[in-house]
Formats: sequence, C-alpha cells, structure tokens
Amino acid sequence: MMRLLYFAWVREKAGVAGEEVAPPPEVEDVAGLVDWLRKRGGGLADALADLRMVRVAVNQEHVGLDHPVRPGDEVAFFPPVTGG
Repeated sequence: MMRLLYFAWVREKAGVAGEEVAPPPEVEDVAGLVDWLRKRGGGLADALADLRMVRVAVNQEHVGLDHPVRPGDEVAFFPPVTGG
C-alpha cells in the first residue's frame, strides 16, 4: 500500500485529504503514479491534469516525475508555494 496526501486546491478537487492505494506493479515512478491516478477519473484526474501546477513529495522530500515510488511510500500532491 501507498499513502497519498492531497493539499490545498488539489484536496478540494480530489474530494479527500488522502487515501491508501495499491497501484499496479507497472507503476514505478511518480509519472506512472500520476498517469494511473488520472485514469481512475474523478476530481483527482482534473487536479492532476496540468502538472505544471502541482508539486510532489515522496516521503516528505520534493521530487521530480522520474523519482521511484514503491509500497510503503507517502506521496503528497500540492500546489506550488509562492512567497511574498
């Protein structure tokens, strides 16, 4: 199982703050996970439609789309942080 967390407007579109999922074995990295999540449909597919607007952290470390994911990981999706 993998724990997914959603923050800010990503959470609003997903309709949940988080979930436990078991992606298929072919999901090996963040890009594959995002693709699998999009195919599940619903609000999360809409939230992940434009990855320029979403940041990802695996086990509380900001990562790119090529970062590996595996069972037991915590993967968080959130909008870019802006300062001012």
